[in-house]
Amino acid sequence: MDIGTAMGAGWSSGISMYGVVALLGVAGRFEWVETPSFIEQWWVIAGAVVLFLVEFAIDKIALVDSVWDGVHTFIRPAVGGYLMTTAVDTSWSVPALAVSGVLLALSSHSAKASTRLAVNSSPEPASNVAVSAGEDGLVAAVMALAIARPELAAIVVVLLTVASLVVTVVLYRVARRLGRKLRSGAGTTRRGGRSRHAP
Repeated sequence: MDIGTAMGAGWSSGISMYGVVALLGVAGRFEWVETPSFIEQWWVIAGAVVLFLVEFAIDKIALVDSVWDGVHTFIRPAVGGYLMTTAVDTSWSVPALAVSGVLLALSSHSAKASTRLAVNSSPEPASNVAVSAGEDGLVAAVMALAIARPELAAIVVVLLTVASLVVTVVLYRVARRLGRKLRSGAGTTRRGGRSRHAP
């Protein structure tokens, strides 16, 4: 793969790992891009498609999506690192490619997980579905660009990585503040309940 394609795949893996693997497998079989023969096998593509559909459904369910993200905290970056090592038009060493792929996927995964924690604080389900659809659309756009225009995709991925880090930091701070408010509110309620029942 071109380095730009690998970067797009690495970053996108942090959001939709199974979808990226399935797309690269199909793209490799149709010779749109050069991918490892392992990814091009039909059983790998079929398995990735099935898991993508499972993730697609789970991703729309509040709280369940956060559990799913937690399970994939190490899996998505690992796959991102592997996909980056498949880049052939670069002077980077394999370890450097692997580490960069892990970091790219970890940045997008962290932004996704942080966003979901913030969105899940809302009781209505529409926002969760909308955010999930937006993530799917973003991954589709990044991968389409990574396959068609790898050199442009590399620039876009760098910008998206910076944006992902900013989103993660901001939402992490927001989540901490919300958590403190909820804990203080629960403490006040318990104290109030005891005072009402006190003789």
